[in-house]
Amino acid sequence: MSGPWLLAGFAALSLGACAATDKTHISQQQLLDAISTGHPPVLVDVRSQWEYDAGHVPGAIHVPFWWAFSPEQLTQVGPEEPLVVYCAHGPRAGIAKFALLLSGYENIRYLQGHMSAWKEAGLPLQTAPVDTTPTSIQKNHD
Repeated sequence: MSGPWLLAGFAALSLGACAATDKTHISQQQLLDAISTGHPPVLVDVRSQWEYDAGHVPGAIHVPFWWAFSPEQLTQVGPEEPLVVYCAHGPRAGIAKFALLLSGYENIRYLQGHMSAWKEAGLPLQTAPVDTTPTSIQKNHD
């Protein structure tokens, strides 16, 4: 009986990754401002390793969408902390959000337009690896 409901919830979240509202998405400018002030949300890039290495939002943690069901990289992040999840266009972020919700994360938003819109706007990219040690994650989000 729960199977169809689980599938319906997953489909709704995947489609929601593309439909933007203030409660479900953060604009590129809002995110850029938060990064500039040194108080960004936890940024989660759910694309492939190759895509991440080619350029990601500065400070983003790489958690491929298929790993989001067991988000070991986020163990130092509290379930109430704000997360921003993005992929290239939206569908993988929907899967990741679903997985993170199942893991207890409560405050998850998508990057409006995802990485394709970020790149199109000419916003900064980071290509160097991000330090994801527990100390650096905690320090960046206090």
